[in-house]
Amino acid sequence: MERGCSSLHLLLHHPFFVAAAISLLFSAFPITTAAAAGSGQGLMGVNYGMKGDNLPTPPEVISLCNSRNITKVRLFDPNAAALAALQNSGIRVILGSYNEDLPNFAADPSSAIAWVDANVVPYAAAVNFTYIDIGNEVIPGELAAFVLPAMRNIDAALRSAGISIPVTTTVSTAVLGTSYPPSQGAFTEEASQVMGPIVSFLASTNAPLLANVYPYFAYAGNPDEIRLDYALFNTSDIVVQDGSLGYSNLFDAMVDSVNSAIERLGGAGVRVVVSETGWPSAGGGNASTFDNARVYNNNLIRHVNEKIGTPKCPGNDLEVYTFALFNENLKPEGTERNFGMFYPDMTEVYHVDF
Repeated sequence: MERGCSSLHLLLHHPFFVAAAISLLFSAFPITTAAAAGSGQGLMGVNYGMKGDNLPTPPEVISLCNSRNITKVRLFDPNAAALAALQNSGIRVILGSYNEDLPNFAADPSSAIAWVDANVVPYAAAVNFTYIDIGNEVIPGELAAFVLPAMRNIDAALRSAGISIPVTTTVSTAVLGTSYPPSQGAFTEEASQVMGPIVSFLASTNAPLLANVYPYFAYAGNPDEIRLDYALFNTSDIVVQDGSLGYSNLFDAMVDSVNSAIERLGGAGVRVVVSETGWPSAGGGNASTFDNARVYNNNLIRHVNEKIGTPKCPGNDLEVYTFALFNENLKPEGTERNFGMFYPDMTEVYHVDF
């Protein structure tokens, strides 16, 4: 997979962002996991959330993934049962950490070492880790200053253990301040102070930035100005033209806006992995329907698997993780409970062809 793109063009659609990441362990060579890129096994993955009291067991979930050709998952935290079930499954894994651990990771290298020893070392020989995700959507915010030192200490702990897995973080589109015109997309001033050093770190370690990208929320927040077919990948028309770049879907526009914001901080070689995107099937008014969710996710998968990249980064494979595997009943009422592609009994909410 390509690392990034260095085109000087940018597109960001509308003011939508305003509204709305063991046997070999002791040998002379480091363990290199599937992190060498999200290459192979397809480019699509899913988020495996666990905020439900009626969800199937991790072994059942991994069997479901294998039966549906789901070859990549993102775990929000190091759930031991899930990691055990993922061993020798062939499924590649983004492993997240708890946001509340960031201050300890940042201040105390031994805390980072203990986390790696508990949650990565026992599984590294049998689980294909792609990235370690330190900090989920905490930039901007009170935890933002802890992200980079925490990433550095986790990275050092992995290297000390002889394990090679890129360390990154996840941002939402709240990090973007300028959203229109598209070619002027940039991080907010507050976010830039944190993101500049993070982008430099990612460039130095050949790691991507994880970004959560939701055309649904952009459309739901501004339905008068954003076309539904544009948000759903349901038109081939060029809806937004920015210089020489034309956009027929909102997803590409949002991804390229993040690409360009990174580029403005000198990180043209840092690629974006879309760690979350999806569409709710209920709970949010007229736009959140079974049909729209089915159309969005299937069109997304088709688009990503075409391997055409985005207008700003043509030909670059784009790694994407849909949100989410299940409807989770312990989330807040409304759309949050209705992003799943499967019910907790593992029957389909709607059919998705991976």
